[in-house]
Amino acid sequence: MQRYLVLEDGSIYAGEGFGSDELRAGEVVFTTGMTGYQEAVSDQSYAGQILVFTNPLIGNYGVNLDDCESIEPACSGVVCHELARVSSNWRQQGTFADFLKQMNIPGISGIDTRAITKKLRSKGTMRGKLTATKDQAQAAIADLQSPQPIKLNQQVATSRPYPNPGSKRNVVVVDFGLKHSILRELAQRDCNTIVMPYTATAKQILQLHPDGVLLSNGPGDPKSMPESVLTMIRQLQEKLPLFGICLGHQLFALANGADTFKMKFGHRGFNHPVREIATGRIFFTSQNHGYAVDPASIDNRILNVTHQEINDQTVEGLHHKQHPAFSVQFHPDAAPGPHDAVTIFDDFMQMIDLRKEERHAEKN
Repeated sequence: MQRYLVLEDGSIYAGEGFGSDELRAGEVVFTTGMTGYQEAVSDQSYAGQILVFTNPLIGNYGVNLDDCESIEPACSGVVCHELARVSSNWRQQGTFADFLKQMNIPGISGIDTRAITKKLRSKGTMRGKLTATKDQAQAAIADLQSPQPIKLNQQVATSRPYPNPGSKRNVVVVDFGLKHSILRELAQRDCNTIVMPYTATAKQILQLHPDGVLLSNGPGDPKSMPESVLTMIRQLQEKLPLFGICLGHQLFALANGADTFKMKFGHRGFNHPVREIATGRIFFTSQNHGYAVDPASIDNRILNVTHQEINDQTVEGLHHKQHPAFSVQFHPDAAPGPHDAVTIFDDFMQMIDLRKEERHAEKN
C-alpha cells in the first residue's frame, strides 16, 4: 500500500502505509528513543503531531494494554524507517501495526528518517501530512503552509472528574493531557487521587480538601491556555503544595510572571541529560515538549531555577521562593525512559507531609 509524507517546505517522501487508512496532517516532530514506541504514540502530549522515530526499527516487541499512556491516543501519524515483520515478547498482546489501526492512527515505513530528522534539526519543526497519492501530496502543500489553530487540550484532557483511589495522601491532578504513568507513580505511593479538568477553579479543587495538587503534562502552546488556568495556579500555590510536570511546569512559570517560547525542534526522547543545580547531580531524563521557559524572563525574587538541560541550557526545573510549589520540564515518571528522577515524586510527598505537620502543629 503506497503512501506519501509531504512537508510544508514541499518535500515529498514515498513509503509503505500501515495502520489506519484515515490520513491526517500534523506537526512533524522526531523522538530519539530506541524503545517505548507504544508509550510515545499513546502520550497525549503528541496530540496533533506526526511522530518520526529515529531508531531504524520499531514494532519488534509488539504492544500490550498495560503500557498505554492513554485510552484514546491523539497522535496524527507515525513515520519509521522499518516496521518489524515479526514481533515477539512474552507480554505481547498484539502487533504495533494492528494497534495503530485500532487506535485510528496512520503510519508510513520505508522512509529515510535520518534525512527528515536532519531537516527538522536545521529548519525546525514543520507541518506535514500523510496522503495516499503523490497528487494529493502536491495539493496539500498550500494547506500545510497556512495551518488553522487547534485547541489540542480540549481534545485530550478529561471534561469530568474521576478518581484513582488510595488511602494515604489526597492529591488532585489537574489534567491537561495526562500520562497514565503519573497516576501509576501516585498509586505506588498510595495516594488517593482525583483527576480534575483544567477548567476547574481553585475553589472547586479546594472543596475536595486535597493535601497537594499536581499539574499534568499536555500538548500545545502553554500560552493558548485561558487566563483562568493561571489564576487557578496562583491561588492554589498559596494554599497547598503544588507540583508541575512538562506543560504544568510551563504554566507554573507563566502564572508567576515568566515567559515561554517555541523551541526550534524541541526535546523528545529519553536520553536528555539534566543537571540538578544545587547538587550538581546529573539525571538522564524522558522528555516530550516543544516549548520552554525563557530564562531571561524569570524573576529571581519569585522563582529559583533548580534544573538545567546540559546540551542547550534550557530551564528544566523551578521552585517558588515563597510557597511550597515547584515544577520540572522533564518526566520523572519516565514511561518510557530512565527512572533517574523518579524520586522527585517522593520530594512532592515529603513536601505534602511537612505541610500537614505544620498545619497540625498550628491547630494544637
